Amino acid sequence: MKTAVITLSYEGAKIMRRVAEFLPEADLFVHDQVTEQISAERFSRVVDLTARIFSLYQGLVYVAPCGAVVRAIAPHIKDKTTDPAVVQVDVGGRWAVSLLSGHEGGANALAVVVSNAVGAEPVITTSTDAAKNIIVGVGCRKDKGADEIVAAVNSALAEAGAKLEQVRFMASADVKRNERGLLEAAERLGAPLRFISSEEIRNCSREFQKSEFVEASVNIPAVAEPCALLAGRRTSLILRKKAYEGITVAVAKESSLSLE
Repeated sequence: MKTAVITLSYEGAKIMRRVAEFLPEADLFVHDQVTEQISAERFSRVVDLTARIFSLYQGLVYVAPCGAVVRAIAPHIKDKTTDPAVVQVDVGGRWAVSLLSGHEGGANALAVVVSNAVGAEPVITTSTDAAKNIIVGVGCRKDKGADEIVAAVNSALAEAGAKLEQVRFMASADVKRNERGLLEAAERLGAPLRFISSEEIRNCSREFQKSEFVEASVNIPAVAEPCALLAGRRTSLILRKKAYEGITVAVAKESSLSLE
């Protein structure tokens, strides 16, 4: 996806740098009021910039206030099948909002990528995606293959009485973000993969099974259970950690106020 990252402020530029690490091919745009030296194209008005680049990119990530983004893109919105994916991130790096072309255009997936980059919460409101309520936490030893991980996830879901089409996220620890087998497994399963920061796992106050082996290996108390709990909202475990030959899987369910 050809992507542009746009920001209006110095604080936003710091977030932009972290996004660029995950999207190294992205083009960067920084407001000319930001005086720090940043390797990016400069602009003076975000409305004018958006008019110029809206149709040139498949994805636009704005690190800027939501209102400013809405005003900038509004005149150019035509159709969800042709408009670019638009994600808005606050300068605190708290939220990555899938704002436009969420499902068809790829903004939902882009919001997850951005959230992984900055440790934000992906905000996805597309009905078909937001109604999903199963989170699958996965831990694995290094270089585990995608086939094994897919089989383990499917086995865990079956034991939990859940279906793949109910899965909102797969989740693992940030130390696993370069595990090729895990990335491929999530793609094959069609489940967005969230990475939870090690710091968040260490600070998690929820009850979960700890592992001395994991603590010694990657300096976090566990992976599967805390990631399943932390990757969603109002979560509870419906399947405790299960071990599958070097892979651990736990399944959590979100309590949705509208679906109860």
